Amino acid sequence: MATTSLGGGAGGDDRVLATAQQIVKSLRAAKEDREDMLLIFSTFDNRLSGISDLINGDDSKSSEEEELDRFEAAEKVILADASLSDEPSRQSTSLFKPPNNPAEYFSAVDEIIHWMEQFSIAPPSSAVGRTGPVIADRAENAIQLAMSRLEDELRHVLICNTIPLDAVSRYGSIRRVSLSFSSHDGAIDDTLESFGEVGSSRFHERGASLGDDLFVDLVRPEAVQDLREIIDRMVRSGYERECLQVYSSVRRDALDECLVTLGVERLSIEEVQRVEWRSLDEKMKNWVQAVKVLVGVLLSGEKRLCDGLFGDLDDLKEICFNETAKGCVMQLLNFGEAISICKRSPEKLFRILDMYEALRDAMPDLQAMVSDEFVIGEAYGVLSGLGEAAKGTFAEFENCIRNETSKKPVITGDVHPLPRYVMNYLKLLVDYGDPMDSLLEISEEDLYRFKNDLGGDVSQLEAMSPLGQRILLLISELEYNLEEKSRLYEDSAMQQVFLMNNLYYLVRKVKDSDLGKVLGDNWIRKRRGQIRQYATGYLRASWSRALSCLKDEGIGGSSNNASKVTLKERFKSFNACFEEIYRVQTAWKVPDDQLREELRISISEKVIPAYRSFVGRFGSQLAGRHSVKYIKYTAEDLETYLLDLFEGSPAVLHYIRRKST
Repeated sequence: MATTSLGGGAGGDDRVLATAQQIVKSLRAAKEDREDMLLIFSTFDNRLSGISDLINGDDSKSSEEEELDRFEAAEKVILADASLSDEPSRQSTSLFKPPNNPAEYFSAVDEIIHWMEQFSIAPPSSAVGRTGPVIADRAENAIQLAMSRLEDELRHVLICNTIPLDAVSRYGSIRRVSLSFSSHDGAIDDTLESFGEVGSSRFHERGASLGDDLFVDLVRPEAVQDLREIIDRMVRSGYERECLQVYSSVRRDALDECLVTLGVERLSIEEVQRVEWRSLDEKMKNWVQAVKVLVGVLLSGEKRLCDGLFGDLDDLKEICFNETAKGCVMQLLNFGEAISICKRSPEKLFRILDMYEALRDAMPDLQAMVSDEFVIGEAYGVLSGLGEAAKGTFAEFENCIRNETSKKPVITGDVHPLPRYVMNYLKLLVDYGDPMDSLLEISEEDLYRFKNDLGGDVSQLEAMSPLGQRILLLISELEYNLEEKSRLYEDSAMQQVFLMNNLYYLVRKVKDSDLGKVLGDNWIRKRRGQIRQYATGYLRASWSRALSCLKDEGIGGSSNNASKVTLKERFKSFNACFEEIYRVQTAWKVPDDQLREELRISISEKVIPAYRSFVGRFGSQLAGRHSVKYIKYTAEDLETYLLDLFEGSPAVLHYIRRKST
C-alpha cells in the first residue's frame, strides 16, 4: 500500500516532523518505546524517517529527560526487587546477600526520594510538565514498595545480628560470693533449734558492683553500617514511625531474652506472692544481678547503639531508646513492687536490702539514659517501697527477738539458739550499714526503754549511727531475754554457767566481726567484766559447800578423838560434794575451749590448794587401813577429774562410782 502524504513542500515537511516529534515527547514513554513509535510513524510517511535523529538529539539536550530516565531506572530496580521478593524462593533473601546489589538498590531509593523531595518543593505539574501527576503516583508507589522492603530488611538484619547474652561470660563472671543470711520460713519457734550456727551452705550469693569499663556489643559491628543505610532511607522517606516500631520491637524482644538468660521470669504481683521462700530467694537474687547487668551493661549498650544508628536525629533516638528500654525496666520494677508488699519475715531482709541497693545504685545511670518520666517515677516508687519493706522487715525481726519467750531451757547450759540466730543475723546486717543508716531512725520510745528497762547509757546510744543504735538496742534486748531465760534453771550455778556461755558467745561474735567497730571496745570490756562476775558467781554457788568442808573451824586439837570423827565427816562431806558436782557438771557444757579451760583453772586454783593443805594437815590423823574410805582422792586425782567438767558427756560418771566403792 502507498504511503500517505501529509502535506506539500518544505514547510509542510517541517510541520509534519514537528507534530510527530511533539506527539512522541508528550507521551513521556521510555526510550525503547519511543523508538518503536518512530518506526511505526515512518511506515506511514517517508518524511518521518529523519525524526529519530531529531528526537535523539533533543534527548541529549534535555536535563528533564535525563532526570526522567534516572527515575525510570530507579523505579525499575525497585519494581524488579518487589516482584522477585513475592516469589517463595526469594522471600527470605536479604538485600545484603547475593544476587542482590544493596548499593544499586539504595541508589534507586535515593533517586525516588529525590523526586519525592522535588514534589514537596514544587507541584508535580510544574516539576515535570503535564505528566507530573502520573510520575508522582509512580514515585509514591515505588517508595511504598521500597519502604516495605527496607522495613523487612531492618527487622531481618537486627534479628540476625543480635548478639545473645552469654550466661557464663556476661553474668557468671561478674558475680562474687559473699555472706548473706538465709533461714527457714521465718518465725522463731519455741525451741529455736532450727536457728543454730549459720553454716556456709546457708549463705547466699550477693552481687558485686559492675566496673565502669564493662562494654559489650549488642549487635555485630559489621551490621551497623547496613542498619544506618536502612534507617537513613526510612527516615528521609518519612517512615520514621515504621522505623521506630520495627527497631524498638526487635530490640525489646532481645532485651526480654536477656532477662530470661539472667533468670528473670515475667510474673504478676499475685504470682510472686504465692512463691514459696526457697524459690523466691533465688528469684530475688537473680533480680539483683539482672538490675546491675541491665542498667550497667545492656541499656548502656542500647544507648550507644541508638546513638550510633540514629546520629543527629535526637528526638527519634530518644523515643526509640525509651520504647526499647521500657518493657524490660517495667518488668523488673513490677517484681520489685511485688516484693515490697509481700508478707514480711526476717529471712527476707538481706535479699530486700540487696534489691534496694542494686536499684538505688542503678538510679543515676537509669535516669541519665531513660527520659520517660513515667518509668523513672515508677522506679523511684519501687525504690521507696523496697526501703519501707526493709525497715518493716527489720522491725519484724526485732519483734521476734523481743517476744521470744520459750520456756524450754538448754539442758546442758550451752549457748541458747536465740543468740546464735541473732548474732549471725547482725553480723551480716553490718555489711548493709550504708542503706540501713539511710533507712533507720530511733524513736523516743526506744530511748526510754533502753534507759529505763535495759539499763543502757543513752549518751552512748546517741553517739552511734542509726544502724549502730538499733544493733545496740537489739543486743540489749537479747541480754535482757537471756537473763530471763537463766531463771528457768533451778540450780543457781547452772544459771551462772548459762549466762557466762551466752555472754561470752556475744562478745566473741562482736570481737571477731565488724560488730566490734559498731559497738566499740568499751562495750566489749564491760561484757568481759560481766563474764568474770558470772564465773565468780558459779564458783560461789558450786564450790562453797565443798570448800567449807576443808576449813579448820570446828575440828579441834590434832589428838582429840572427837576431832577424828569430825575429820571423817569432813572428808566424807567433801567427797560427796565433789562427786555430786562431778556427776552433774560433767553433763554441763561450756562449748568454747578457751572459756572452758579458764573456768577449770579457776576451780583448780580454788579447790586443789585448799584440799592439798587440808590433807597435809589432817590426813595423818586418819592413817590406817581404813583411811582410804575417807581420803579417797589425792590432789592430783582431783585435778584429773576436773578436766572432765563441762564436756556435756555424763558417761564419765561411772569411773567415779567405781572409785568410790
